[in-house]
Amino acid sequence: MDEEALAGGGVNPVVRIGSTVRRPVGPWTPTVHALLDHLKAAGFAGAPGAHGFDADGREILDFVPGHVAHYPLPDYVRSDATLRAVAVLLRAYHDATVSFTPAADAGWYVPGHEPAEVICHGDIAPYNCVFRDGRPVAFIDFDTAHPGPRVRDVAYAAYRFVPLTDPGNADFTLPVEEQARRLRLFADAYGLDDDDRAALADTARDRLEGLVHHMRKQAAVGNAAFAAHIAAGHDFLYRADAAHIARHAAIFTTACGRSPAKNRGGSL
Repeated sequence: MDEEALAGGGVNPVVRIGSTVRRPVGPWTPTVHALLDHLKAAGFAGAPGAHGFDADGREILDFVPGHVAHYPLPDYVRSDATLRAVAVLLRAYHDATVSFTPAADAGWYVPGHEPAEVICHGDIAPYNCVFRDGRPVAFIDFDTAHPGPRVRDVAYAAYRFVPLTDPGNADFTLPVEEQARRLRLFADAYGLDDDDRAALADTARDRLEGLVHHMRKQAAVGNAAFAAHIAAGHDFLYRADAAHIARHAAIFTTACGRSPAKNRGGSL
């Protein structure tokens, strides 16, 4: 069957063949496939199924029908309804991973972080989210999955979907007060606990600093995709956004407040 190159694929080339997607593999791929198998068995429908490898050594995944949001983002991605729905989907994903036990020799592209409460997706962003009729229905690209605390994923997803960007970033810059309101909306929809709310802003900043370090390290060893990102100045944008979050951390933390007693978790 003919191969159709799919949009996105900022790091790896991705093609569609019929009802499947083919992607390059890494040492972590068997662990990711085990995770996807577990999600299916647990009844979580918001992820593709895994079907082994093709004759070219690429992994075979389900093609998830819908639209993946790429920059510049469509308006529906920035609605309050989408923000809440992404948080609920993320909570459902995390809860489904709690019962996942990785193999003793499991490999991860991203090292695990303690406390290992869940299996973090690692890159919850519009470009890794499938939408149907303007509603988020699934996450894709689990290469960066790793054991870690919930707040690591929540913080990065909030950075991308609120978004928590510096005024110099062209990505839908909002006044700080509106960013704070939407951050609270996201935390409430997820059902984030009080300790994680207190750590949310600092965690978002740390995630961006870690991303910059990873990009520069990969570019230095010859990774062409990350070298292109560095050449385009993405690292400086992330550093500016991290500084923006640090400057306004007190506002963001105060806005998140305490977790409503009636909302300790989300459901689809």
